[in-house]
Amino acid sequence: AIMATMAYPKWRNYGFFDKELVKNPEDDQVLDVLKGINITVSSSGRGHMVFGDADGFVHFLHRDLHVSKFMAYQCRVSHLAQLKQHNVLISVGDDDESGPIVKVWNCDKWDRSGNPHCIRLLPLSPGTRTVQPVSVIAVHEADHTTQLAVGYCNGTVAVIKDIIKERMFRTNQQHALHQDRDPITGLAFAPGKIGPILYVATSNAVFSYQLGPNVHRESLGQLGCEVGCATVSDQSQDFQFVVGRKEAVYFYQREDKGPCFVFEGEKTLIHWFRSFLVVVFRDTRAVKSTTGGKSVCNVNIYDIQNKYIASASPFPDVRAVLAEWGALYVVSGSDHKLYRLEEKSTASKLDILFRKNQYEMAINLARNQRCDMDGLVDIFRQYGDHLYSKGDYDGAIKQYVRTIGRLEPSYVIRRFLDAQRIHNLTTYLEELHAKNLANTDHTTLLLNCYTKLKAVHKLKQFIQTDRELNFDVETAIKVCRQASYFDHALHLAKKYKQHEWFLKIQIEDRRVYMEALDYIGRLDFLDAEFNLKKYGKDLVNEKPDATTELLKLLCTGKWPRGGLPGEEMRAQPEEFVHIFVQRKEQLLHFLEHMVQYQPNSSKLVYNTLLELYLHHDKDETTVEQQQREDKALDLLRSPDADFDIDHALVLAQMHNFRAGVLHLYERARLYHQILQYHMEHNDYSLVMETCNSHELRDPNLWVQALAYFAGKEDDCREQIAEVLTHIEKRKLLPPLMVIQTLARNSTCTLAVVKDYVSKCLQRENEQIAEDERMIKEYRENTEKMRGQIELMRTTAKVFQPTKCHYCTNPIELPAVHFLCGHSYHQNCLEAAESESECPLCAEKNRNILDQIRSQEHGRELHEEFHRELSQSNDRFAVVAQYFGRGVFNKVTYLTEAPSQAKPLPVKIELPREIMLHQTGGVHAGSQPY
Repeated sequence: AIMATMAYPKWRNYGFFDKELVKNPEDDQVLDVLKGINITVSSSGRGHMVFGDADGFVHFLHRDLHVSKFMAYQCRVSHLAQLKQHNVLISVGDDDESGPIVKVWNCDKWDRSGNPHCIRLLPLSPGTRTVQPVSVIAVHEADHTTQLAVGYCNGTVAVIKDIIKERMFRTNQQHALHQDRDPITGLAFAPGKIGPILYVATSNAVFSYQLGPNVHRESLGQLGCEVGCATVSDQSQDFQFVVGRKEAVYFYQREDKGPCFVFEGEKTLIHWFRSFLVVVFRDTRAVKSTTGGKSVCNVNIYDIQNKYIASASPFPDVRAVLAEWGALYVVSGSDHKLYRLEEKSTASKLDILFRKNQYEMAINLARNQRCDMDGLVDIFRQYGDHLYSKGDYDGAIKQYVRTIGRLEPSYVIRRFLDAQRIHNLTTYLEELHAKNLANTDHTTLLLNCYTKLKAVHKLKQFIQTDRELNFDVETAIKVCRQASYFDHALHLAKKYKQHEWFLKIQIEDRRVYMEALDYIGRLDFLDAEFNLKKYGKDLVNEKPDATTELLKLLCTGKWPRGGLPGEEMRAQPEEFVHIFVQRKEQLLHFLEHMVQYQPNSSKLVYNTLLELYLHHDKDETTVEQQQREDKALDLLRSPDADFDIDHALVLAQMHNFRAGVLHLYERARLYHQILQYHMEHNDYSLVMETCNSHELRDPNLWVQALAYFAGKEDDCREQIAEVLTHIEKRKLLPPLMVIQTLARNSTCTLAVVKDYVSKCLQRENEQIAEDERMIKEYRENTEKMRGQIELMRTTAKVFQPTKCHYCTNPIELPAVHFLCGHSYHQNCLEAAESESECPLCAEKNRNILDQIRSQEHGRELHEEFHRELSQSNDRFAVVAQYFGRGVFNKVTYLTEAPSQAKPLPVKIELPREIMLHQTGGVHAGSQPY
């Protein structure tokens, strides 16, 4: 396999780490707690740093920067490994010359001497008789087991399982995994699919072992490394094995080689921190120029994924690099000063990148730091603004597209409204629609872009797509119509059932009226009704017959589509009358069809049909006019016709339709108007005929006829004589008023009224005689009553009845006698309503008393009325109050029957006396002259 090589010089240094010398928080002086310790090895984890020295001590540097220690070995500590999942420390050192020993310390348990509990002690032997020093160790933690890998200088690698379990001391359970001639310089565990993977590096080769039931070995290359120059990456780099050589840094995978990065320089240490590769270089040039022979190291931190240098700082003689407490710590110098390399915040990193216009790097950084979408969108926007200012409009629009859904579209659209950038604007709007975030304005703008660019293919693809609707259909139709893309607009309207727009284009733009009618005929009932109301006028003017037939189906319940099963839906024909304003003949046929099919049509339908019958065109023949008048009269006489009588009467009068006027007068019981109509036409015979026909319903017609004939200078003696006969017979007018009325007619002689006057005088004489007889009778009765009253006052009343007037049985005591002459058993009187008055005379006496009370009450009301009237400021209110109480009501004999309809004003000028007589009537008992 060929290893990919990536050049180092192109990587930029952004300084994402702050370098700081750690100081003692108590005195703010340089931390010197590690001074004097001959550090041989270090590790970190579980909240502290661990250092081993050449005297066998293990030192713990805690978070509060205080140091504690305990003696682990008699000679020296060579290797340390602080576990992450358990508070366990594994150490390798020498107690004597017998060889290295592994000790496992439980840091949660301490004895009284301040030493952690040693849970395991294991001598190390590579399987040879001679003692072999340990070069490197590696630990793998898992839920079920913890393994320790030990590399020796003779090229052997041994694996010890369950290293943290307490066992008997001096128990050797090493398993030799690897044998080689070259010393082991690097070990590292990485997770695998079927078990952990152990990477082994020697000074001249790299191997991998798949641990498990069956161990599988792979040789990965013939390039080794020095001790401390091997580590394993994190998950971001798929847990690859990293090996540092002088010429480059190499990455290895389970079965193959990975990428190679050319970081030239002598490397003394390689470490992995978060997603960064930490490489310690020895600066040979600085050694020569430095006094005292002290070496200088450069600590470079690389972001392998994004290919930049996060930090590059020089340090004197780096002894250890540790990661703890969220930062990277470097132990350097002979006095073991502690430096902190703390990663800047994401916001600070982004600010640095923005200042250097490194927006792609900022985007990658934000994604790696798992920034929220709002933060990413802000970077996209700034990147787009930068490219826009540089004139890279294509690149800018790509960044702006990434902001869709977060950034207001108007921010982008305003920048690309120039005609030269219409392609970029089209791209942005297309993406906006693809994400279903466009509104009607965006749709309008996109379609306008297509039309400006003449992109018919894109326009067709946009509106004829079968995918989910992602634009406003109505807006798209408007724009296509405005740009004269009628076929595209019709396609949209038909597909998305925008019937109104489909018909608007067909009728107003394309003027294909029959196609519009066919389309309406295929619609549901409600849609067809709505569109015929809107476009019916244009359709009737262009295709009158076809439109009329369509309306007949719609208004008669025969529409083939729409409505529930068994439900008959009908449109109201009166709602379509206005569309026939220029097609009266078709309107006539339509309304005739409606009243024939639906006799209970509305008043408007019948009124309009009647108006059409009575309307005469100039080119119409007399026969045709007569036929229409006959139809109009039949319509007026039809019992089913529900027309408005007043409206019909106005129409008949306007068109001089005599038969219709008379019929309507008679139907409305306007007999005075019928008589007036004949009077205006001076038709004497019809005047008399009308009075004879309707005298029972309205006798005052004779009075009106008398006034009419009295005003004529023609010879009307025959008609006047007949009129007087009926007036005298029905006593409609006093004779004096009749004489005064006829006195104005110069042709009327005494002979005409002789018989009438004679009959009136004779009738009055008879009335006078009858009145005198009644007066005499009343006087006689009055005298008789007065005598009876006097007799009852002065003489005793003898009661000699033989029977009870209630039960007709013989009278017996106890009995009750009344002055009226009636006698009753006492028990019979108790059964009556009252014992204090005669039951037989009670009703008659009550009527007399009621009349007396009424007369007295009337006299009191009269006096009270005049008193309130004289004292009130609003006299009309007083009159209205008493009028409402019925005080002024009097019993009268009316000489005219009440009419059910209000009569129209009569044009004949009647004498004032006759008019007063007709409105007031003749009071009972009054003398006519």
